Amino acid sequence: MGNALVKKEPPPPVVLVPPLFDFPPLSARTRMLESSYNLLFGKLALKCLFEDYFEEANNFSAKFLLKPIDDPHVDLVASVRGAVDGRADGDFVGNAEFRWQSDVDDPHTFVDLSVSTSNPVLLMRSSAYYPKYGIGAFAVYPLISKKTGNLSEEYRIMGLRYGSTNLSLGATVTPFTADNELPKQAWLVSKMGRFTVGVQYEPLHGSEDLAKYTDLRNWSCAAGYGVGSQSPLSPSFNIGIELARSSQFIASFYQHIVVQRRVKNPFEENQVVGITNYIDLGFELQSRVDDSTTPHNAPDSLLQMAASWQANKNFLLKGKVGAHSSTLSLAFKSWWKPSFAFNISATTNHRTGNVECGFGLRVDNIREASYQRADPNFVMLTPNKEHLAEGIVWKMGKRPMYQADVDAENFSELPKELRPSQKIL
Repeated sequence: MGNALVKKEPPPPVVLVPPLFDFPPLSARTRMLESSYNLLFGKLALKCLFEDYFEEANNFSAKFLLKPIDDPHVDLVASVRGAVDGRADGDFVGNAEFRWQSDVDDPHTFVDLSVSTSNPVLLMRSSAYYPKYGIGAFAVYPLISKKTGNLSEEYRIMGLRYGSTNLSLGATVTPFTADNELPKQAWLVSKMGRFTVGVQYEPLHGSEDLAKYTDLRNWSCAAGYGVGSQSPLSPSFNIGIELARSSQFIASFYQHIVVQRRVKNPFEENQVVGITNYIDLGFELQSRVDDSTTPHNAPDSLLQMAASWQANKNFLLKGKVGAHSSTLSLAFKSWWKPSFAFNISATTNHRTGNVECGFGLRVDNIREASYQRADPNFVMLTPNKEHLAEGIVWKMGKRPMYQADVDAENFSELPKELRPSQKIL
């Protein structure tokens, strides 16, 4: 009798985990130039939720993110934006940034040159960070500026900072200006478990040093509560409150949700039983508490809410509602090399009822997807449908990553750009 037929076991069911549209966000590439106070408490995530893929009414934008094949340490980011009809004079704005990065996987040590149609015309920014000691230094200086108009002091700064797992502090000075402030800005942020508190000093009021330090209008303080890691593959929840310059109270909320849903796709293998979706929700309320420090025509409060849903690797739906307008945006992304993304936004004016559209285009080969939808091995990220694919592993590198690793926040096998930061930078 011939050889016995060996029955091959069917492959286990899998759940697809598509790459996120924009991760890490572009604003994270220059976070070393910003105060940690302005980035923590969910501020960076809310900024991306409220701004990315939302185009201004009757405007277009295009952004190109390119890097050479032979040298991954350098890249170029060019952008243009303007009115769709082209009628507004001086409305067309263009920028280009040439960047050199010391470590391909660490964006915190870099030098870049920025050319712009606005002021300054040529700007240099640099940052040096030493992760072993948690110490960083940075500088921003305009090389060429227009003779007309005053250049903001934010373009002539130098700063030092320190960051660890529980503490971030830093200060900036303006040594290239006549009225050098010591400091121009200073911040202190501390994390205690799930709670984060911080304070920031910016001397905008007062004429003498002592008076500036004691003037509460130069101080801001904030507190936040956060659950979950900073990795986009895990759910997170953040609440923040802030008293800015003793004149404005800000309350914010941000939640990142990672869920799975059943899927029956005739173009996929039979073992594909589900797909991962990413849902983001955000809320921000700004309310005046001191009318003497704000203009008379300024509104007493501002409220905005936003939500986004990434259904798969190709489609993203976003919407936001404010006091004066509402915007709905649909984005499509093709994961070629380079990747292409096109988005259209429809903005409704609450006062007039008019609806105007904006358009956006992105070409990107700087940020590569670390995991692809076509990969047959993926892991369930939340336990709500774990019975569909028990024991599934997501193969990353030399060893598979198990569900228990995700639950325990063990991200050592993930690509570096997807691991949560271990320090408050």
